[in-house]
Amino acid sequence: MRHALIAAFLVAAGCTPQDSPSETASVSRDSGRALFAENCAACHGPAAKGSGPLATGLKTPPDDLTRIAARRNGVWPRLEIMSIVDGYTKRTNPRDDMPVIPALTEGPLVDFDTGNGITKQVPARLVAIVTYLESIQSPPPTSYVP
Repeated sequence: MRHALIAAFLVAAGCTPQDSPSETASVSRDSGRALFAENCAACHGPAAKGSGPLATGLKTPPDDLTRIAARRNGVWPRLEIMSIVDGYTKRTNPRDDMPVIPALTEGPLVDFDTGNGITKQVPARLVAIVTYLESIQSPPPTSYVP
């Protein structure tokens, strides 16, 4: 009887649907959209074009975040964007115009492929917002760098 229960459990566990990569990306993109609305839209605007309600009071106008890849000849620089969003670049390139947003670097960590096949643990919220920003590029990126 015990072996039958174990076998039944293993069969049931094997039948559990797993998220496909596209479903996982969709969840990440959707949570990234919500995080953007909560943490970034006040300056960058709800459409991420740099026209948020606080934009007029800033010394440096917020960037149009839908054109990041276009300004880089179609290249999507994932790690560069992550380092701007998480505040890392403020150490070497101090800017008053882009705040560090601690909420984006807190919470659970996820495995993230840095582009060379090596995965690192990074904040899930950071991955989500960068995935969302990638999804709103106009035109879409034609190439990627880590």
